[in-house]
Amino acid sequence: MLKALYRCLCLCFALPLSASAQPVSVVFLNPGSPDETFWTSYSRFMQSAADELGMDLRVEYGERRTDLALSQARAALDGPRRPDYLVLVNEQYIAPEIMRLSQGAGVKLLLVNNGLTPSQARAVSARPDKFAQPLGSLTTNDEQAGFQMLREMIAQLPATSGPVDLVAFSGVKTTPASQRREEGMRRALADFPQVRLRQVVYGGWSRQRAYEQARFLLERYPQTRLVWSANDEMAFGAMQAFEEAGLKPGKDVMFSAVNSSGEALRARLDGRLSVLMGGHFSLGGWAMVMLYDDAHGLPFGRDGLRNYSLPVLQSIDQAKAGQWLKRLELADHGVDFKAYSAIGRTAGYQYPFLTSPVEY
Repeated sequence: MLKALYRCLCLCFALPLSASAQPVSVVFLNPGSPDETFWTSYSRFMQSAADELGMDLRVEYGERRTDLALSQARAALDGPRRPDYLVLVNEQYIAPEIMRLSQGAGVKLLLVNNGLTPSQARAVSARPDKFAQPLGSLTTNDEQAGFQMLREMIAQLPATSGPVDLVAFSGVKTTPASQRREEGMRRALADFPQVRLRQVVYGGWSRQRAYEQARFLLERYPQTRLVWSANDEMAFGAMQAFEEAGLKPGKDVMFSAVNSSGEALRARLDGRLSVLMGGHFSLGGWAMVMLYDDAHGLPFGRDGLRNYSLPVLQSIDQAKAGQWLKRLELADHGVDFKAYSAIGRTAGYQYPFLTSPVEY
């Protein structure tokens, strides 16, 4: 009788505790601005995952300012709403300093999009007393995307064309993703001696800056017929300069870009963009799935890996561009995030998004 009463009391007290349990909390230090289409779509996809998984997500926009990002990191780590997880991007090589600030804070770190450089990784791992060691990183197939983007443009050239001039708009020298896309472009270039890379400029991901640079490049290289861009904003800035010079995108000059904004998808549909790579906006959402599992007893990197490169960047043809435009109208792109969780799966379960792109 007493034992039965005891079990009943335990059950009664246990129910309110589980009901009032705090959701897994995440702060994402978004390096972009609230008016940047890519980074807002990135946060939106993360938020969709958080909502479906019952997680608490807070997004802080660093507006591409390292001083602001560091202030936001300090506030998250020292403030009254200290999160369970801090998700950050190694934009402008800022990650080690945030890891130093995180030492001893009891907050788990995860890098997305831009992981540590090899030299940073060595320095951080050599001083666990100084730097909080991150769970790992999720990066994208940027090098392959840069490679494929140029090859697809060249494949569209007339078979009889002679030497072809190419100009390229890279992002930022201190951003690993930008570096890898450029490396991929240069790797592809080695297979096509008829394509002459006239100049690489760093547009800082900015439409206006790329527009100004393109006007100068077009004066210097008036025979340019291929324009490779590491994001859509720079592609559109360059496109404006070429259009003002009387050249028609997709006919007189071929443009390529990375990102799947509505504007980019429409430009791919109407042929102004000859090649488009996109899908990496989803990386933060997949990070949320893995952090959710980590918080529920399925540790990040339990397969022995810590740093993952996901094949999220994929070529978007015109048919896919139409499909993705429709998906943009859905808050979660029609994704069932819970279906990707490892909770309740067999021990050997592998996240599908680690090995192949998710179709939207």
